[in-house]
Amino acid sequence: MISHLVRASTLAFVCVAALATESPARTPYDGAWSVLIVTTRGDCDRAYRYGITIANGNILYDGGVANLYGRVSGKGAVRVTVISGNARANGTGRLNRSTGNGGWNGTSGQSRCAGYWQASRN
Repeated sequence: MISHLVRASTLAFVCVAALATESPARTPYDGAWSVLIVTTRGDCDRAYRYGITIANGNILYDGGVANLYGRVSGKGAVRVTVISGNARANGTGRLNRSTGNGGWNGTSGQSRCAGYWQASRN
């Protein structure tokens, strides 16, 4: 009986220890990235460069000038929204482990704009 109790206690302890040391889920895209956003059509500003972080597939930006919201799927598909003042843009594209690119379209005041984005891992 004691031997059974010791085995069960040991097994429970190992399971709890494994859960306590398990790291949060990560994706191959997690980390720091530099993103260049270029306007090719419309009267929006010509280009911006943002430093972003991807954590567990969520796109995070803490730059203050613009709000950036987005997600990267497990296969690298990107969907992002950028809002700054009265300007708003939606982008889609794809990342691999070190680079990415895609397109975007949006509005700034009464102007409709579009362009492309390129990303590289820092």
